[in-house]
Amino acid sequence: MQLAWSLLLGLWLPCCLAQTTPSNAATRTPTRTPTRTPTRTPTRTPSSLSTPSASVQSQTAQLKVRLSGYPRKHNEGRVELFHQGEWGTICDDDFSIHNANVLCRHLGFVSATGWTHSAKYGKGQGKIWLDNVQCNGGEKSIELCKSRGWGNSDCTHDEDAGVVCKDERIPGFVDSNVIETQADENKIEEVRLRPVVAMSRRKLPITEGVVEVRHRDGWAQICDLGWTIKNTHVVCGMLGFPHERKVNKNFYKLYLERQKNHFRIHSVACSGTEVHLAACPLEFSKANATSACRGGTAAVVSCMPGPLFMQSNGMKKKTRTSSNVRLKGGARVGEGRVEVLKDNEWGTVCDDRWNLQSASVVCRELGFGSAKEALTGGRMGQGMGPIYMNEVKCLGQEKSIWNCPFKNITSEDCQHVEDAAVRCNVPHMGLEDSIRLTGGRTRYEGRVELLRSDANGTQSWGLICGETWSTKEAMVVCRQLGLGYANQGVQETWYWDSSNVTEMILSGVKCTGREMSLSQCQHHKALSCQKAAVKFAAGVICSDTTSDLVLDAPLVQQTVYIEDRPLHMLYCAAEEDCLSKSAAKANWPYGHRRLLRFSSQIHNIGRADFKPKAGRHSWVWHACHGHYHSMDIFTHYDLMSANGSHVAEGHKASFCLEDSDCHEGVSKRYECANFGDQGITVGCWDLYRHDIDCQWIDITDVRPGNYILQIVINPNQEVSESDFTNNAMKCNCKYDGHRVWLHNCHIGDAFSEEAERRFEKYPGQLNNHIP
Repeated sequence: MQLAWSLLLGLWLPCCLAQTTPSNAATRTPTRTPTRTPTRTPTRTPSSLSTPSASVQSQTAQLKVRLSGYPRKHNEGRVELFHQGEWGTICDDDFSIHNANVLCRHLGFVSATGWTHSAKYGKGQGKIWLDNVQCNGGEKSIELCKSRGWGNSDCTHDEDAGVVCKDERIPGFVDSNVIETQADENKIEEVRLRPVVAMSRRKLPITEGVVEVRHRDGWAQICDLGWTIKNTHVVCGMLGFPHERKVNKNFYKLYLERQKNHFRIHSVACSGTEVHLAACPLEFSKANATSACRGGTAAVVSCMPGPLFMQSNGMKKKTRTSSNVRLKGGARVGEGRVEVLKDNEWGTVCDDRWNLQSASVVCRELGFGSAKEALTGGRMGQGMGPIYMNEVKCLGQEKSIWNCPFKNITSEDCQHVEDAAVRCNVPHMGLEDSIRLTGGRTRYEGRVELLRSDANGTQSWGLICGETWSTKEAMVVCRQLGLGYANQGVQETWYWDSSNVTEMILSGVKCTGREMSLSQCQHHKALSCQKAAVKFAAGVICSDTTSDLVLDAPLVQQTVYIEDRPLHMLYCAAEEDCLSKSAAKANWPYGHRRLLRFSSQIHNIGRADFKPKAGRHSWVWHACHGHYHSMDIFTHYDLMSANGSHVAEGHKASFCLEDSDCHEGVSKRYECANFGDQGITVGCWDLYRHDIDCQWIDITDVRPGNYILQIVINPNQEVSESDFTNNAMKCNCKYDGHRVWLHNCHIGDAFSEEAERRFEKYPGQLNNHIP
């Protein structure tokens, strides 16, 4: 009996354990689970499906998902998961629309519209991480769905699954939809140039030296046997340089013969179009080899920096970047929405088939290195003008994107939500080493501290005087630290007082907002700060995303007209200072004022909502018009003569910032009624109709003639935007004393420099003051 009970327990106990052991236990015994019928012809039925354990659920936020393959758009592709340091695919067995919905939401899209099987977007490489995945559609991550478990699959890459997501982003989702290099960068963690000449070591960027790769806790060299100019081109590109140049091999040979080298890579065979050395065919040195580079020495390269990073002004003048390609809307140097110039007007590039090769051509053309990332889906904001290119197919060696094959665009093919963008490799300048933020709740905010050297060469940290500190200076600080856009420049930082740094060392800082570092901005030669207490030191709040306002220029041109409005109907307008100065001398309530009226439609094409700087507790109630003003001045309206002098002016407080209407699929968030929140949602616009008060310029005293109408949104730059150059709109204006005509209305940066010079003989003015 004892023997019988022992046998029964021996058979029964493991069975019970197999049913209760967590699914990620390495020693579990699989149990039979019924499977759903696949939505296409069945291939294999799994022996077991695992249910995610608590430990897996706790790691959900760390799972990375991307869409890959070719050909594809930004919202579709082969699904790849990053697990245990390696990218892999999902098998299409048992795949369903529920799985696709979970994956699309993980990527920031609202839902899926379909899925694909049989490696429609090409076969992946490496692991097939998941098989027989069965989601119910409500999971927050694909790893919370039933499956065979990580790495347990009997599929081949001929069965890689893909998804097609609805081209609508989840509101507030900030992760970029990025097309990354498919190289296995685990082989090469980091690449650098080690300068040999003492003078070169002290100058940044480092443009010449021995090529070294990170290996374990140190650095190793690459054997130069068979080294080609194509290899050099790739190395220079990934280090932020557009071109390569010849190197004095004899000098380095003498130096390297006296050095002890450790060769990690025996040979490299790049084609020249790769964006990373790890994407090239590599032959690694064997650990037991007696001589890994017999007859050769360490590879040395010399790179040519772009004009922005050249130390010699003479070289900058000789080397020019492209004048028909530009980047807009990016926070950091070398990133932004790609715009190209055609017929003297700037337009965008559609992201269909946008990849790293095409992005690299743009980057090198602009004086940067190869592309770090090719971004799709308007991830650097949306343009407003024409879309010129679609399905760009660069090989990687072209001098300009205009030399690449592409399709001309039609309105049915692409919309601005598909504008392509890039992040380029830029040289390491060490700018972030001389500045820091302290006292903030996150690394994105705090009091600004600068590292300066005294007469003795001693470095101690110091503060910046907060007087005159504004959003423009904050933009430069955030860019220098690589923290994105400036949300706000702060003049008082008593609530961030956590540092022992108390000395004020810089004052009168004045930036344009385009500088790479504060050292390039103007400032007082000698410290001059009336409020020198620590609590008045300058601070910043940075952000990964921000708004971008653009005026609808054609609408202004279409809606303009003249109205002679009786004075008795203008009391509220006079109270809000919407009439010219001569109105104060008028015989109220008799007579009239001549008004140039038009509609303004202001779009938010950025990546974050536009909100007034002041909180609702400080909004001003205007009983006459019956609403709150959240900004003192929201727009400037100016009529200027050909020499640039103002002949009439107007300004508009933010009557009420709200979402008048939105693009399809975008919901309104802001409404002024009942003391509601004010702002403009991404993808929405605020419409100020021509027939509301102050939507005009008082031209009562203006003589007939030819003028320029200028409208500037957010003129004082009180609220953060990704791009202030598109805040101004200009039109040619003809007034004959009775009628008015507008033509050539355009955003300030929409035309080429040549076309802008023809438009006006003077530089545009962004202030509102009559001299």
